[in-house]
Amino acid sequence: MTEAVQEREMAEWSKEEKETLIQSYGCNLVHERATPEQIKDKSLPSDTLQVVYRSNDQVYTDLCRGKRVDVFDLYYDKFGKGSLIRIEWAYGQVNPKLWGATVKSEKKKRK
Repeated sequence: MTEAVQEREMAEWSKEEKETLIQSYGCNLVHERATPEQIKDKSLPSDTLQVVYRSNDQVYTDLCRGKRVDVFDLYYDKFGKGSLIRIEWAYGQVNPKLWGATVKSEKKKRK
């Protein structure tokens, strides 16, 4: 198999699903199947949740933003009963309002 085909088979979330998460559930998927380095990344927003779930007898971790109840509803509807193991806070330390914001270049003031 080619790498593109393997990635498509590995992905649990389609592009359409990722785009509709905010409208349907009010959630934003930050990292799908996060690595340990991504999980411990402190440059993420402080409201990021670490979601541990079971799919196809494998345990995975996603990083998601949203209300805990909405995240639960999302994973329960997607993977079914008994698949969700836990939802806990991730290690992010950035203010959610400032995360992803671009820095404006300061204009020189006239004297």
